[in-house]
Amino acid sequence: MKDNMPFTPFHFGPSACVALPLRRYIDIPTFLLANIAIDIEPLLVLGLSLSYPLHGYAHTLLGASFVGLFWGLLAHAFKKQLKLLMNNIFFLSYEPAKLSKYIFSGILGTWFHVLLDSPLYADIKPFFPFSQNPLYGTVTHGMIYTICAVFFIPAFAIYFMLIVSDRKIEKTS
Repeated sequence: MKDNMPFTPFHFGPSACVALPLRRYIDIPTFLLANIAIDIEPLLVLGLSLSYPLHGYAHTLLGASFVGLFWGLLAHAFKKQLKLLMNNIFFLSYEPAKLSKYIFSGILGTWFHVLLDSPLYADIKPFFPFSQNPLYGTVTHGMIYTICAVFFIPAFAIYFMLIVSDRKIEKTS
């Protein structure tokens, strides 16, 4: 696999395996979309040929916190649209939450992304302002991509179980 793949769907499998079972505590769309939002940084770097690290400040836990905070605020502002999306497109029961849940989910989603990418890329400095990345090289590219791909299987299983569960609850209500 190419080392500079800035925007892949690989984060969805592990992210869904975290967010779906914990949906009582994590806002699913905020968590999942925050996970992807982090990759806007390398996408811009490549797309605009910027003289900036491919994985810069957004790929640090500190920078990701700000991205997650912004994403949580954005999700809260669009909570009615998220409810329509989740209930009518993804068929999952969804009720808008408190602002704190959106912010928590946004920050957690961005951190999850940084921690998944940190073993793969030498230019990521997850613990900025410290310049070392102690996670780099702990897992090979092939291994992390395989793990992420395999996580799609339980993610789909959990997703479909939740749809069935939500429909049963709706019928009894």
